[in-house]
Amino acid sequence: MKTVKSLLIAAVVFGATTVATNAQTTKKSIDVNESTITWTGKKVLGSHTGTISFKDAVLEMDGETLTGGMFTVDMTSINVTDLKAGEGKEKLEGHLQSDDFFGVANHPTATLTFTKVQKMSDGYEVMSDLTIKGKTEAISFELATTKDSATTTLTIDRTKHDIRYGSGSFFDNLGDKTISDNFTLDVVLKF
Repeated sequence: MKTVKSLLIAAVVFGATTVATNAQTTKKSIDVNESTITWTGKKVLGSHTGTISFKDAVLEMDGETLTGGMFTVDMTSINVTDLKAGEGKEKLEGHLQSDDFFGVANHPTATLTFTKVQKMSDGYEVMSDLTIKGKTEAISFELATTKDSATTTLTIDRTKHDIRYGSGSFFDNLGDKTISDNFTLDVVLKF
């Protein structure tokens, strides 16, 4: 009789342990048509702004808790929004897609993969790997969330991704043609 009780207790404990360790992670697709990425690049005499589009994006959830994510950005979608046609818009877009900057012909996508997610009072602190132009660097950011959206601002050092054109960190005597090493991405994710 003791053996039967012991087996039942072991079965209950084992079953409870199995349930606790087999958490159901689900993938939540992001609406790539409604989600936005707005970029800002600065130089000594001003700045440029524009947009870039998601190719695909997924958040990993354990119930209502964010546990991971993976985003792919379509680098061929680089768009300059602060200039109009005829004001150098097409020239700047072409230059940003060239090997001087993002090398879109050889690197048509960039990716961001969450490596660690920590819950905070109003969102999450996210550690991730960002791959641009074939170079992967760790980056962290805060992600504010609501029921149907998430927002963040990322500051990226382009030189860590081998984008050195116009960088005062690598070239001398650039004067007012110096371009900031950092650019920002304001991201709005819609679920």
